[in-house]
Amino acid sequence: MTLAQTPRNHQVFGIDWPVVRAVVARDLRAIRRSKAVIIPMLLVPFLLLVVLPLLVGIAARRASSPTSTISFLDSLPAALAGPIASLPPDEQLLTLVLGYLLAPLFLIVPLMVSAVLAADAFAGEKERHTMETLLHLPIADRDLFIAKFLTGFLPAVAISWIGFTAFAVVANAVSWGIVDGLIVPNGLWLVVIFWVAPAVATLGLGIMVRVSARSRTTQEANQLGGAVILPLIFLAVGQATGLLLVDLAVAFAAGAAVWMVALFLVWRGASKFTRDRIAGNA
Repeated sequence: MTLAQTPRNHQVFGIDWPVVRAVVARDLRAIRRSKAVIIPMLLVPFLLLVVLPLLVGIAARRASSPTSTISFLDSLPAALAGPIASLPPDEQLLTLVLGYLLAPLFLIVPLMVSAVLAADAFAGEKERHTMETLLHLPIADRDLFIAKFLTGFLPAVAISWIGFTAFAVVANAVSWGIVDGLIVPNGLWLVVIFWVAPAVATLGLGIMVRVSARSRTTQEANQLGGAVILPLIFLAVGQATGLLLVDLAVAFAAGAAVWMVALFLVWRGASKFTRDRIAGNA
């Protein structure tokens, strides 16, 4: 079914969802054909969430020296060291590394994937010389913005969740026979993955879609967006472990705060998005 053939009686909240889905499907096909987009989008999460935890877990399993672990815990904040120190000595290092210290990887992935896809949202159309076709599609400006947003949001969240599942399998397999029970997931992990990670992806997209719309190439979009996305990545790295040390209410509230900022940026981007501005930067 083409855009011109999509029915017009399926609007919800004023959004023509059949047309939005058609644009999303079109963009996802273009992403699958682009090696420059698909390779880093899949390779980096695989290295961060599968290969690195596997290697670190094996090293921690072989180097589980109670004396060295205790001395390392003494240098950590009490909030982090307390729950680990209460475990049996042979479980401490594996639980510390796989259960806490690698947590920032999960907020890097949705930010990184959403930034890569959002940079390609409009700048990629200009490079592929398909911008004129895009601007003449029978779709409202707001619906076009939403379609471009969803093209980045859906893969970013899907890759994050699949990556988390792979990490959980690797972490629990590496610790099997030493740690009593599963290292991940637990309640706080689930809040971080299913509540905070989508919010972080939305935050990155709220910034990068607007940057892509004003850029002429994906390289330019990545350069401009990096000035904003990189500090967010550093912030995610600094805060992810801390989220796993608080209670569920605090972690949920932190995610809600990120959601509010992210949705505001998306709303501002959608309200200011017009075809004329895109065409002027083409």
